[in-house]
Amino acid sequence: MPLRAMQDLPDTGYFQANITSGVNAYPIQDARIQVVNINNPEEIIAELNTDGNGQTEVVPLPAPPLEYSMEPEANQPYAEYNIRIQADGFESREINGAEILSGETALQNAALLPLENTEDSGTETLYVIPPHTLYAEYPPKIPEEEIKDTTQTGEIVLSRVVVPEYVVVHDGPPADTSAKNYYVKYKDYIKNVASSEIYATWPEATLFANILAIQSFTLNRVYTEWYRNKGRDFTITSSTAYDQKWIAGRNIYSSISRAVDTIFSNYLSRPNVIQPIFTQYCDGKRVSCPNWMRQWESKTLGERGYSAIEIIRYFYGDSMYINTASEISGIPSSWPGMDLTVGSTGSKVRQMQQQLNVIAGAYPLIPKITADGIYGRRTANSVKVFQQVFGLPQTGVVDYPTWYKISEIYVGVSRIAELA
Repeated sequence: MPLRAMQDLPDTGYFQANITSGVNAYPIQDARIQVVNINNPEEIIAELNTDGNGQTEVVPLPAPPLEYSMEPEANQPYAEYNIRIQADGFESREINGAEILSGETALQNAALLPLENTEDSGTETLYVIPPHTLYAEYPPKIPEEEIKDTTQTGEIVLSRVVVPEYVVVHDGPPADTSAKNYYVKYKDYIKNVASSEIYATWPEATLFANILAIQSFTLNRVYTEWYRNKGRDFTITSSTAYDQKWIAGRNIYSSISRAVDTIFSNYLSRPNVIQPIFTQYCDGKRVSCPNWMRQWESKTLGERGYSAIEIIRYFYGDSMYINTASEISGIPSSWPGMDLTVGSTGSKVRQMQQQLNVIAGAYPLIPKITADGIYGRRTANSVKVFQQVFGLPQTGVVDYPTWYKISEIYVGVSRIAELA
């Protein structure tokens, strides 16, 4: 579909929507998505429909020059569009201010509630996306100790580091009792924060370093039960003064999504310290933070060839290392410790095949297979289609990210039936 040329948007970004049911996580086919000029609500730039996987095609959209996201200057580095979503039998949704970066694919995920599950049959959910934290002024973080004292009487802490299935996000400062609490899947939370705190156009090592800091920060809040120990009923807030920026309804980016799927169970440690390190950070331009990660400088280090751990140690010191959580909540079985590929056999292969068949019941484009515990060509093809549907490299090999993505989707589409 031809797009209207915009003089101040000479580059191209990309957009794709992924629409599912908020009740059973099944994909919604034939949902209608409009991409609208934010300055002229009557101008529809693209009209899309979802396929059997609940996904639209990937479409190009005008975006500002790539250079705008590579230097902290006055020019806004992303284009903004309004997104309208409609599906028969479901609530409507509108997102105002979806952000499109040059060269990056913006993913707009939406889990819609069926109309019978809403109070008003004509309901529409509206999300207004505020400016990116690197572009607008936000309250700077209030400094805290990177290792929390958990020896006080009555303090509740977990016995080990666990990646939770969900975090409860308080959408405002801790003391704001009017702010809404959102139950958000852990990986979705990390992807949202990373898309809100850094630019997806930055070097891969920079993305990984910042995501590690975001995850360690989050898991410190989880491990220490920080807010629950203060009488609050949430895990973390969306306030940049206290925590990290999370934005309800916003789009994420495919490069960030892939990175999080790869390292979601990792966090940052120091020797002889059990709890994840509370890794605070700032942009390093509007706000100064000598002993924390400085986001713009981390981008420069990535461009200079630093690895993710080298970037981490540059800011937090040489004693910092990458650790892995001892438990991942909400999954049927843990990673087998090796890739599953053609020729693999055993109970882990059978379990994965059984889960794929359940998923194929919701996503019929994924071929069903015989759950015989033997990884043959048909299994590899089914895995490859699954990877295509869920934005993973299409290798046909069940590696770490693929194993946990299969587990995640299996739990989503099977849980309602199990609970019924």
